[in-house]
Amino acid sequence: MPDLNLVQAINLALRRAMADDPTVLVLGEDVGINGGVFRATDGLWKLYGDSRVLDTPLAEAGITGVSIGLAAQGFRPVLEIQFSGFAYACIDQILNHASRLRKRTMGRLTCPMVLRSPTGGGIHAIEHHSESPEAMFAHIPGLKVVIPSSPQGAYGLLLAAIRDPDPIIFLEPTRLYRSAKDEVADDGASIPLGRCIVLRTGRDVTLVSWGGMVKDTLEAANRLATDHRIDAEVIDVATLKPLDSATVIDSVKRTGRLVVVHEAPLTCGFGAEIAARVAHQALTSLLAPIERVTGCDTMMPYPRLEHLYMPQAERIAEAVRRTVAYS
Repeated sequence: MPDLNLVQAINLALRRAMADDPTVLVLGEDVGINGGVFRATDGLWKLYGDSRVLDTPLAEAGITGVSIGLAAQGFRPVLEIQFSGFAYACIDQILNHASRLRKRTMGRLTCPMVLRSPTGGGIHAIEHHSESPEAMFAHIPGLKVVIPSSPQGAYGLLLAAIRDPDPIIFLEPTRLYRSAKDEVADDGASIPLGRCIVLRTGRDVTLVSWGGMVKDTLEAANRLATDHRIDAEVIDVATLKPLDSATVIDSVKRTGRLVVVHEAPLTCGFGAEIAARVAHQALTSLLAPIERVTGCDTMMPYPRLEHLYMPQAERIAEAVRRTVAYS
């Protein structure tokens, strides 16, 4: 099996999906001849031509609207939005049409489309290029929201998303694109949506995260084990919606403590939804208040202040130590 980084795994999944299903199309700004701003679609145009890999104008709402029309007529479009901050222009089409098509037509039409976009900070970009809007999309009924945290996960989750009959927002952590490699087998195997992934088992505290923050959360857990003998369980949510609450709740019932980590701002971040579900279904198991370690309630700052905005392993570890020490 080849060692691939996350962007290479995305490319491999797209190649596999297009080879397996002629209805899969790729469209977006510069996805064809140039291979995408991060080269996630590199080589697809040469393989499949401009009838299946479509370079579009700079018009995110138009790209989304065309994709909805294609999906309604039997295609499986995978559209790329160059940065997640540009996806706000797509909200009208996503909220009013893509997410409602199945219900509006009483099941006569579906909308099997995937909106891919880089997400999050860590690459020293600025606002619109470093957004983390997952909670906004998760709030829309009829949408599924997926965020991989590894190359292997990206391959399997993207294949599952493309094969799904309903619209999916697939957010790819930009800072993970080339930061690490995994063995990724091009076997066409998908990873089921709607299931959390337990990356590390533990008995003292449950750490829940997704996307780019999973790496920092695992680093914090390893430091805590070495320096403080705190045994942390680490859960990668992977699919925010539908959320696999059962895995998180079962873990909290064993550990008695929960720390949720995400890069998006604190207020109305998706961590609040996880905390609410745990408080509702596992309140009597909690030995300490639920902690959230998040970004700030502000826009992503300029690059030299980016490290102050984004949660770091030490800030996560500090929250865990506080939780474990609570009495």
